[in-house]
Amino acid sequence: MPRWKELPSDLPEREQRLLVQLRRLKDRSDLGLAALAAKTSYSRSSWERYLNGKQPVPRGAVEELARVCGADPTRLLVLHEVAMERVPAVSGDSGASGGADAGADADAGTGAGGGAGGGRTEGAGGSGQSGEESGRPAPPTPFSPSSAASASSVAGDPPDARPAPSRRLVPLRYALAGAAVSAVAAFSGGLLVAPAEEAETPSVQTYGPGRTYDCATGRKDGLAYAGHSVTTEALIDINGNGRDVVEAQCLLRRHGFDPGEIDGLYGPGTKAAVKTFQAARQLVEDGIVGPDTWGELRR
Repeated sequence: MPRWKELPSDLPEREQRLLVQLRRLKDRSDLGLAALAAKTSYSRSSWERYLNGKQPVPRGAVEELARVCGADPTRLLVLHEVAMERVPAVSGDSGASGGADAGADADAGTGAGGGAGGGRTEGAGGSGQSGEESGRPAPPTPFSPSSAASASSVAGDPPDARPAPSRRLVPLRYALAGAAVSAVAAFSGGLLVAPAEEAETPSVQTYGPGRTYDCATGRKDGLAYAGHSVTTEALIDINGNGRDVVEAQCLLRRHGFDPGEIDGLYGPGTKAAVKTFQAARQLVEDGIVGPDTWGELRR
């Protein structure tokens, strides 16, 4: 099995999770980069850049990799959408976009249409000449005090007759930003990865600095079980915490790989133990506990 280069340390955690899954899918297919280039519309050098975190992976590349490897692309595409989200940019750009739209509207209202508000008379209830002459209706415009006043003066309507439905544009943007934040939070907490498993194990302990936990020695449904979590899918990386981390630490110790204190905190000591364990089991040595590593830990 080829040894992957370690992903860049400054690569966001969400993109690391996506690349780990893409690497594992490629390894299972036994396809080399040259074979991927032959079976997809992306070159060998492109695949090398994508899978080593040098360049963001396009959505099309994710779909084609899943297709040639015979895998369901749904989960990979969800990870891709989360990895490619730029939540701060969405939130911060809403005001800027609104300002740019308002500027563009003002230019359209005072441009070649022939006078202020010439392209807006249709929205105010009149029939503007610019829309009729071009043979197509004027596009809907976001509300602004200047554009409403101009439209009202041209159509002869009082200021109170200005259109109001476009006010919903701003709340919609904030709603989209909130949805993106919720999706990221759900993946960070493992809610979208294994909801059924999380429901089976209610949270009854508080995990945090200064606490340590006991490890049970037993099996559940034929798999090794340390008494804290039954997950086999959750992704855990540096700075993670919670009962899944405690379970992974206990199972590492059971297999003879000491993670340090069993405290539910995924720190450098635990990550080093995971890398050593992955090397011993011939897995990708990325220090991230995912489905393949869980499979070996649960033996």
